[in-house]
Amino acid sequence: MESEQQFTVDTLSVYISQTEKELAKQSAKITQEYLEKVLQKKGEARIILATGNSQLHFLDALIATQKIDWSQITLFHLDEYLGIEEKHPASFRYYLREKVEKRVHPKQFHYLQGDSLEPIEECDRYTKILQEKPIDLCCLGIGTNGHLAFNEPTVAKFDDPYGVKLVRLEEETRQVQVFQGHFSHLDKVPKYALTLTVPMILLSQKILCLASGKNKATVVKTMLKHNIRPCCPASILRTHSDSSLLLDKESAELL
Repeated sequence: MESEQQFTVDTLSVYISQTEKELAKQSAKITQEYLEKVLQKKGEARIILATGNSQLHFLDALIATQKIDWSQITLFHLDEYLGIEEKHPASFRYYLREKVEKRVHPKQFHYLQGDSLEPIEECDRYTKILQEKPIDLCCLGIGTNGHLAFNEPTVAKFDDPYGVKLVRLEEETRQVQVFQGHFSHLDKVPKYALTLTVPMILLSQKILCLASGKNKATVVKTMLKHNIRPCCPASILRTHSDSSLLLDKESAELL
């Protein structure tokens, strides 16, 4: 497997790097080259960003290239906890404002307001903004249970009629947040979240999905080797016309 650095599963391109750092550099290179073409052609780009540990090194590497005109880029994000304030350290808005917006100063960053008093209306508002123009790139991670954004296996629908919706989080997902240090106890982790749906994600012109570490090895194997089904939401990426899965040696060890 060590010599097999690139292959395809259905229409999904799979890349394997030796380390998480190399994965981040390769992801940044692919993204930079793609965005340069989009900006040259259209003069603007719309990108959906993910949060989580798999994205940290990638975002750092992408910003470090200093070859992207962020003033022409509008940013979105995938999900947000219900009822969490934007200044809460575990808020995805806080994460992206500190780690991305304050560093690159994009044209605009549209945030999901997780603490909206009317979350269903917030879902509708965000859906309309996302649908104003095509999304050029969506950056993703994969949950240990195979979720994309917060489309858990229990709520993921490949034919979902909604663009953004309110969902209940599985305990496994909430436990990961405690394990990673974002919350002190399980009862502190919100039970619900707002998330872009699977069909909304698939509308993106290009999808870049990152997964690193031994804890992702089992779900990566399921995603690539088993049938495409909602019980492993990430498997749907195998149907997208321009999608890439970037792995490190540890996350690919069961392939």
